Amino acid sequence: MACSFRYHKLGTGFNPNTLDKQKERQKGLPKQVFEADEMPDSSSYQDDQDDLKRRSMSIDDTPRGSWACSIFDLKNSLPDALLPHLLDRAPNEEIDRHNEDQRKANRHRELFALHPALDEEEPVERHCVPEVPKEHFGQRLLVKCLSLKFEIEIEPIFASLALYDVKEKKKISENFFFDLNSEQTKAMLRPHIQTAAISTLARSAIFSITYPSQDVFLVIKLEKVLQQGDIGECAEPYMVFKESDAAKNKEKLEKLRGQSEQFCQRLGRYRMPFAWTAIHLMNIVNSAGSLERDTELEMSLSERKGSWSERRNSSIMGRRSLERTTSGDESCSLTGFRPATLTITNFFKQEGDRLSDEDLYKFLADMRRPSSVLRRLRPITAQLKLDISPAPENPHYCLTPDLLQVKPYPDSRVRPTREILEFPARDVYVPNTIYRNLLYVNPQSLNFANRQGSARNITVKVQFMNGEDPSNAMPVIFGKSSCADFYKEAYTAVVYHNRSPDFHDEIKIKLPASLSDHHHILFTFYHVSCQQKQNTPLETPVGYTWIPMLQNGRLRTGHFCLPVSLEKPPQSYSVLSPDVPLPGMKWVDNHRGVFNVEVVAVSTIHTQDQYLDKFFALVHALDEHMFPVRIGDMRIMENNLETELKSSIAALNSSQLEPIVRFLHLLLDKLVLLVVRPPVIAGQIVNLGQACFEVMASIVNRLHKYLDTNQDMHGRNSLLSSYIHYVFRLPSTDPNSPSPDTNSSLTGPGGLGGSVHYATMARSAVRPASLNLNRSRSLSNSNPDISGTPTSPDDEVRSIIGSKLFHEELALQWVVSSGSVREGALQQAWFFFELMVKSIIHHLYFTDRLESPRKNRFPERFMDDITALVSTIAGDIVSRFQKDLELVERLNMSLAFFLNDLLSVMDRGFVFSLIRAYWKQVSTKLYALQNPTLESLRLDFLRIVCSHEHYVTLNLPCSLLTPPASPSPSVSSATSQSSGFSTHVQDQKIANMFELSVPFREQHYLAGLVLSELSVILDPDNEGMFGLHKKVVSVVHNLLSSHDSDPRYADPEVKARVAMLYLPLISIVMEALPQLHDFTESHNQWGRPGGPQGAAVGTSGEETEGEGNSMISQTVAMAIAGTSTASPMSRPSSFLLNSQASRQHGSFSAESSRSLLICLLWVLKNADELVLQKWFTDLSVSQLNRLLDLLYLCVSCFEYKGKKAFERMNSLTFKKSKDMKAKLEEAILGSIGARQEMVRRSRGQLERSPSGSAFGSQENLRWRKDMTHWRQNSEKMDKTRAELEHEALIDGNLATEANLIILDTLEIIVQTASVTESKESILGGVLKVLLHSMACNQSALYLQHCFATQRALVSKFPELLFEEETEQCADLCLRLLRSCSSSISTIRSHASASLYLLMRQNFEIGNNFARVKMQVTMSLSSLVGTSQNFNEEFLRRSLKTILTYAEEDLELRETTFPDQVQDLVFNLHMILSDTVKMKEHQEDPEMLIDLMYRIAKGYQTSPDLRLTWLQNMAGKHSERNNHAEAAQCLVHSAALVAEYLSMLEDRKYLPVGCVTFQNISSNVLEESAVSDDVVSPDEEGICSGKYFTEIGLVGLLEQAAASFSMAGMYEAVNEVYKVLIPIHEANRDAKKLATIHGKLQEAFGKIVHQDGKRMFGTYFRVGFYGTKFGDLDEQEFVYKEPAITKLAEISHRLEGFYGERFGEDQVEVIKDSNPVDKCKLDPNKAFIQITYVEPYFDTYEMKDRITYFDKNYNLRRFVYCTPFTLDGRAHGDLHEQFKRKTILTTSHAFPYIKTRINIIHKEEIISTPIEVAIEDMQKKTQELAFATHQDPADAKMLQMVLQGSVGTTVNQGPLEVAQVFLSEIPSDPKLYRHHNKLRLCFKDFTKRCEDALRKNKSLIGPDQKEYQRELERNYHRLKEALQPLINRKIPQLYKPVLQVNSHRDSFSRMSLRKLDI
Repeated sequence: MACSFRYHKLGTGFNPNTLDKQKERQKGLPKQVFEADEMPDSSSYQDDQDDLKRRSMSIDDTPRGSWACSIFDLKNSLPDALLPHLLDRAPNEEIDRHNEDQRKANRHRELFALHPALDEEEPVERHCVPEVPKEHFGQRLLVKCLSLKFEIEIEPIFASLALYDVKEKKKISENFFFDLNSEQTKAMLRPHIQTAAISTLARSAIFSITYPSQDVFLVIKLEKVLQQGDIGECAEPYMVFKESDAAKNKEKLEKLRGQSEQFCQRLGRYRMPFAWTAIHLMNIVNSAGSLERDTELEMSLSERKGSWSERRNSSIMGRRSLERTTSGDESCSLTGFRPATLTITNFFKQEGDRLSDEDLYKFLADMRRPSSVLRRLRPITAQLKLDISPAPENPHYCLTPDLLQVKPYPDSRVRPTREILEFPARDVYVPNTIYRNLLYVNPQSLNFANRQGSARNITVKVQFMNGEDPSNAMPVIFGKSSCADFYKEAYTAVVYHNRSPDFHDEIKIKLPASLSDHHHILFTFYHVSCQQKQNTPLETPVGYTWIPMLQNGRLRTGHFCLPVSLEKPPQSYSVLSPDVPLPGMKWVDNHRGVFNVEVVAVSTIHTQDQYLDKFFALVHALDEHMFPVRIGDMRIMENNLETELKSSIAALNSSQLEPIVRFLHLLLDKLVLLVVRPPVIAGQIVNLGQACFEVMASIVNRLHKYLDTNQDMHGRNSLLSSYIHYVFRLPSTDPNSPSPDTNSSLTGPGGLGGSVHYATMARSAVRPASLNLNRSRSLSNSNPDISGTPTSPDDEVRSIIGSKLFHEELALQWVVSSGSVREGALQQAWFFFELMVKSIIHHLYFTDRLESPRKNRFPERFMDDITALVSTIAGDIVSRFQKDLELVERLNMSLAFFLNDLLSVMDRGFVFSLIRAYWKQVSTKLYALQNPTLESLRLDFLRIVCSHEHYVTLNLPCSLLTPPASPSPSVSSATSQSSGFSTHVQDQKIANMFELSVPFREQHYLAGLVLSELSVILDPDNEGMFGLHKKVVSVVHNLLSSHDSDPRYADPEVKARVAMLYLPLISIVMEALPQLHDFTESHNQWGRPGGPQGAAVGTSGEETEGEGNSMISQTVAMAIAGTSTASPMSRPSSFLLNSQASRQHGSFSAESSRSLLICLLWVLKNADELVLQKWFTDLSVSQLNRLLDLLYLCVSCFEYKGKKAFERMNSLTFKKSKDMKAKLEEAILGSIGARQEMVRRSRGQLERSPSGSAFGSQENLRWRKDMTHWRQNSEKMDKTRAELEHEALIDGNLATEANLIILDTLEIIVQTASVTESKESILGGVLKVLLHSMACNQSALYLQHCFATQRALVSKFPELLFEEETEQCADLCLRLLRSCSSSISTIRSHASASLYLLMRQNFEIGNNFARVKMQVTMSLSSLVGTSQNFNEEFLRRSLKTILTYAEEDLELRETTFPDQVQDLVFNLHMILSDTVKMKEHQEDPEMLIDLMYRIAKGYQTSPDLRLTWLQNMAGKHSERNNHAEAAQCLVHSAALVAEYLSMLEDRKYLPVGCVTFQNISSNVLEESAVSDDVVSPDEEGICSGKYFTEIGLVGLLEQAAASFSMAGMYEAVNEVYKVLIPIHEANRDAKKLATIHGKLQEAFGKIVHQDGKRMFGTYFRVGFYGTKFGDLDEQEFVYKEPAITKLAEISHRLEGFYGERFGEDQVEVIKDSNPVDKCKLDPNKAFIQITYVEPYFDTYEMKDRITYFDKNYNLRRFVYCTPFTLDGRAHGDLHEQFKRKTILTTSHAFPYIKTRINIIHKEEIISTPIEVAIEDMQKKTQELAFATHQDPADAKMLQMVLQGSVGTTVNQGPLEVAQVFLSEIPSDPKLYRHHNKLRLCFKDFTKRCEDALRKNKSLIGPDQKEYQRELERNYHRLKEALQPLINRKIPQLYKPVLQVNSHRDSFSRMSLRKLDI
């Protein structure tokens, strides 16, 4: 009986939180509205943008907007709905109560239903229910035979199908006979055939293949009616005649048909072999996959088509090579191929001398070869059509091999499908579950060569006899096709004129259930005369032989080589074997064996194994009391029965495994029986307990060892577990029941509640026959031959002696066992434990003790045995876990499951004592040896024990520890206790409930263990336990999740009780806080203001919208959020403050942390609020602060990710790479130490460079990287729309619920804090968490509660915001403003209400709300600058709402307040108008930055706002990877701060304003505060931001250094640190200094390392011409582009960008760089001129600009050259080639805070042709010198330069230059100097050439000798040609008369210079 308990399904072991169950629990969730999801669709948004773009481009329409129009706009807009009663003054308590009621309404009850179940491999405690034992099938194949047609139709043809395995040389299925003859052909045989049984008309068959392989063939054999002539003659007509010629050959065919009819009538009962063919099964299966469904596969062997195996192979190989070919048999699956229809067109004629299976295997092996011998044979053409497909699950109309109908079988008249019995190629290990008793007789060959007399056409008649009279032939031989079901005889096919024929027949016999010594098979040999002669009989008997079925009581099977008798056997021959020489008999060939036959039995009754046979026979004899027993050749008397029995039990080990498995159920039942009822032999009780226990242990181990493939995750062999679950039951001890043998567990009607049936394949006729079918008798409903047996006579004796209880005996035997037996039992402890438990339950059930008290259910002795057993096994676990870990793991789990089961049936206290004993042993060992493996074992153990369905009850939740004294928290007791502070005793109790105190652990034993484990493993000092975090967290998560969904605890009061069991979890998680995964990191990095220091900017919407360019970047965000440095906060103990210091461990993965936090939230949600409140009151300030930090972390952890996030995670690009990377990081982070540090650091790096990845906006994704609990997504690729919607819905509800729980908890904390002394610090923390939650993506529902709480908080403790630091006020303003611009109206109305009340409160406190004003203005600026999906329309509404509140506020009507509000609102509105402008340029980064630059300039007088805008620019830049520009913005910010700091406080070590920063950038001076309109920094509200402090300055500089470093400008890093170092030195901050010097070392190291490989930027001059450009018209800029940008790239970008804006045909790029004449351009078009420019330095400048960095930093002048000739062409001959150099000067130096800078000055220098030549020659000489002295030398480069210098062929080469300019002295004395200079250049040039040649000679190999010679020859030629030209000096130059001017002057004097400004 499978026992089940009432709540079994509720224990975690059976109640996994599966996806379906989750879905069920998630029904009816409300949809949460999130702003992130409500964003406008990007496409429509884009269109608006485009409209805006097409409007005027002017920046300067209305510089700051005119007041009047702005106010008019605002006054006409509509406000949002006002909140009722907002302005009423109600008492705080009432407000709180109202808020709470609102918050608690309609909450989701089950938190875990919203949290995805943990991503575990199968959880340990899951005990899978074993499969029901059932009949074995391999992979099933359905073959339908459709038609068989020959060219001529003259006679019936009979076909059979079977499977063969060539490699194993084995026939692997029985024959399937089918008949496709037409009715009229069948009629030819009418006299010989009785009516055909429906079962023989089957044309479809199901084959089962357990071991499919490439070697399986489907062989089709054809037979026809015997006729005169050998096979060749009979087949001839089939080869000769063609169907098409039927008319021609009509007469011949008639004649043939006539002959056939004669033969059919006369010889109709005999057959002859005819033809055969074979199909390579795997070809079909594989190609069916690759061809279309139901493909017609032509199979032909004719030459022209090539052998079919070849043709087929080609298609298979093609397909195979696409898949990875798997080795071995896995590739041979038959389950999923497409059905195929085959047409087989060729048959081979059967050779008469090649009928044996051996020959067949040779043919089949040959068929697979391309040059098959078979191809040379002449085929018989025919058409056989077959359908081959995978068999359906439950086919209709199916008959078993025993001809039983299988359900469903709706109608018996329908043509059935036959199941074909498999003869598996290798052993199959499956217990028998059905009755089957078949015998196959295969006659193989006969040798009558030496027999006298005529015997040529031989057939063998086979009969199964139960006596010797001819009438004793039994009708048990199965018919073939179109005949009766059963026959009394069968004939083999005849081979014409062959005295030694081979046979290929298979005769199938249904064996009677009980055999006697008279049953035998009789073979009679006949000669058949084919010709009709006078007085010759049709058949003449020519021999006899036989096989007796039983020998010594065992079935005879196998190969026989039998002698053949010439005459009928004598009387009583059947008990002897023909091998015995009977007197007076004549034998063929002197009694030699001449007949080979094989007999195979497929039986579930005959074990065919001697050891099993002996054992069963002995047990049977004991039952029947039949002595003596004959076994084999022995007769066993009663007196030696005991020893024989014991030896037969021991000998079971020698038995083959296959029969043991087949008879496993019976065998185990018998062994159990022998244990429970020791047999009485010769009056003595024989105890077989030990022998049986030993053999059981060894059998169980053998199964495990050899059948290790079918084990579940706990190592339980499925055969054994299903035995225990379905088959095992205690043999009944009631003497009146039928004998326990026959009343097997399956059929006994006296069983438990009716008979327990197997679910075998719904096999109709078979009631599952019991499995103890003994050899001689048994009970079966399916077989009429088997008689039922009466109860045995000694039942009475038994009941007097009494019997043992199996579990007690088992426990005893196990405890006393030793050595290998004990080891064997330990190896498979689970088996014995489960047997014991099942036995116990049966025992209690049968003896009606399930209701009796547990204490007196079991005898003392049994309890002691169990205790001893548990304690020794625990000892084994502890002592052996390092050696045999695998064994110990299994043992540990088995023990845990055992104890879990005992909790259901034994006394709980007793079981707890067992658990305690285990615990003690493990703890002692752990104390001595900190080993995570052991700890992990203990966790598994605990998890399994706790999966008990009554886990909660076992923990006694209604404990005495709870503060309400009465069992139910009634109002009176609750109030009486929470009045004020109760007595000390009471407090002690509270503490006990929240800590793992002794009373707590005693009271709640299991929960105590779970929580202790948690706290031990999470203990940071316990480093070794690091890897177990996930495991221990999932134990807790699993438990809570199952309580949450348990209907028994659905009532909130009950749930509160359950939550009591977990209160200590809160403090454990608080302890573990520093190790948790920091979910806030992601926020800090991506501009989520998350940082613990509270943020001043950053919004929740921007990252989730806008693919690719959300406007805030990590650097800015960090600056804004102030995370770079810890600001001195009001909170002493925030772990996040010294986040670096305490996050060494940072060890938890995101997934584990998230699980742990959801557990925490569950406890906070369900615990009793009063209890929590009392406990909070007892906590110290630092503990409360820690709790707040924890809540802060929870907010980040459960933040809503947004639908877009889900969709994006679903898109493949991101998923694979990202997830793998995240998983890898998780894995590495899973182990402490350097590796982890490295990954952490690289995460940091990664976060900083959003480039280098292929998909949309990295920011958007990066913060999600850590959330690997969505890993499941990576497994399943694309989700449907609905699934994504559903995921987002759940995530939204989870985020809302989690945050509401946090809010509830905050409210409780506020209540406690209001009575403590240090409330500021705590309230500050509460506010911090609130602000953080507003910063995250939140649902509208949560936000309205959140704002309500915030309003209440501000009204209760106004000093909190207005008297402390500005930090939180600023933050709050930002959050509120952000929400005021939300697209969801409820959020807006709550936010505007909060903002209004904030101003009002501020005003009431100090009658001036400068502070809020200042903060709001700043917040708005930063909001506008950073948020890209910011909608001014919504914000305008909120501003209007605030105005409306001010107008309606009667109390303050008389004060200045309304006017001040109006001023503020109008000012905000101005800023908004600027934003609209920015929106227009959203797509044009340069323009956008220009605009931001201008806005920032507009704030020159208000440092705080200028700073904000500089920050915004930095954000924009670093988002676009312009790190150098971002760094400049930060430097400017720092300079600005320095200016004001130096006014505020005079400290020597601080920088003196911006002058200090000059070295970093010459542009910084614009930040100096020297103008007269500068505000003084000590005014209220000015410079009050957190940056205007020393720490703020340090933060900005550190970020600047980081950005410079990312830009690769390491020299600038050094300059920045020069300003920083004095500050740290003054503060004696060694740690910071160490870091800085480390970074400096890194920077200088990189300078050295990257020498020659650095790239900074490429510069282009861009001019805009055309009115379309608005205020860009006729402006020229220098653009800085990333390094190695090609001219084509920038030109493509700008052309594309403006083309999109004005229309592609409207924009033209001017291709040359000549000056543009505006008049000649088309006024309706926009023209852009782009020229590549290079930095330009005067000669004196070059002295300072030495390194690559020097030449690329602080650049203000650029040059480009244009070649021209005087007649207007660009290029001409050497003597007419002029060159114009244009030098541009920009207004600021690069890099600046923008990437394009206006050109303010232009000058041109024109070089004459000779000057051009001089420059060219100088350049060539330089190249030569460089190539010569390069180190290491580069031969290729050197040869290239040489080739260009000395190769004469070079056009306009050096020689030509010399000939043009040096051949004669110039007439113009002005040119003398140039002439001379050129001459000297050439001198230098030839010298360099010589050096280069010498160098090249030393570099080349022998193969280049000739090349070198050629170069040298050319050089000498060049030198000779140049000689006269070089040596000619100009005499005038060497007269001392001429005054020598400086080179510079002469140059400028002689050049034509034109200046153009």
